[in-house]
Amino acid sequence: DGLRGIAALTVVWFHIFEAFATSHLDQRINHGYLAVDFFFILSGFVIGYAYDDRWKKMTVTEFLKRRLIRLHPMVVIGAVIGAVMFYFQGCSVWDVTKVTVPMLLAATLMNACLIPASPGTEIRGLGEMYPLNGPSWSLFFEYIGNVLYALFIRKLPTRALSVLVLLAGCGLAAFAVWGPLGDICVGFAMDGDNMLGGSLRLLFAFSAGLLLSRVFKPVRIRGAFWICALAIVTLLSVPRIGGSEHLWMNGLYDTLCAVVLFPLLVCLGASGKTTDRVTTRVCKFLGDISYPLYMVHYPFIYLYYAWVKNENLTFTESLPGALALVAGSVILAYLCLKLYDEPVRRFLTDRFLRREK
Repeated sequence: DGLRGIAALTVVWFHIFEAFATSHLDQRINHGYLAVDFFFILSGFVIGYAYDDRWKKMTVTEFLKRRLIRLHPMVVIGAVIGAVMFYFQGCSVWDVTKVTVPMLLAATLMNACLIPASPGTEIRGLGEMYPLNGPSWSLFFEYIGNVLYALFIRKLPTRALSVLVLLAGCGLAAFAVWGPLGDICVGFAMDGDNMLGGSLRLLFAFSAGLLLSRVFKPVRIRGAFWICALAIVTLLSVPRIGGSEHLWMNGLYDTLCAVVLFPLLVCLGASGKTTDRVTTRVCKFLGDISYPLYMVHYPFIYLYYAWVKNENLTFTESLPGALALVAGSVILAYLCLKLYDEPVRRFLTDRFLRREK
């Protein structure tokens, strides 16, 4: 729980520095995009841990209902927040004045239903699947992973699952090292590289997490949360490796993190136990806000980006705004969790799950 929150906070800072980057080559907190691979591994691990032994009593439909109830309320609120803030985000990079209210409403409905927009048809003009709330793309793949798990992957014996993980890992490594980008910062648009790379990211990480949940044996480790948290922040913050002349070097780093180090960190984190009150509270809070924070912060990133571009600000000049964005996003995430997400999930659970028992 705590590590998921640490990764989510790092993602927020990664997105803040997008306002000052000309490409992935000079992006600060350069490898923040790898947090998605960490999230996918955690997802596979937790789902395998929670559901693998329940299939004798649970149907595929019930499982999918449970996952929709867990995930989709925040997809909807993220789309709504993005829509409310859209006309305040105008800048030289995208012209919001050209977007009519009916176009915005259509985009909101598509985002809320997790229907991706194709490049050239989305309203912001950046080619994103979800122009109102960019990070929704990873939920698109998360849902695919859940469906694959329910219909196919869960039925694989451990040896066959190991083969799937190996093949998917090789495919991801090949894409990272020999692909056109030199990284795996892909999945957010409906074009060839993004769909291929995003699918490989999901297939390896989710399957690897599921495999870990089957073979995992805890080891004794003190301070696991703090050690792993420092490791995650460090790995995600490493500068771009190799530059534009040696893209394969950065691809190799991405592969090392996604295929080797992140599964190791999940094992170490799952081995640790919080034995003091402070760490326990920190981990619970971070775990509580991690998913809401991931799903509500990006509309404010668009706003921050537009402010930086319109005022031609340096990072130092915009630092108060950046700090306010992080603090405000955390507060909003907590409020959304307590006032919206948890009550809605309780209602949906009572309405669609408990009455079936």
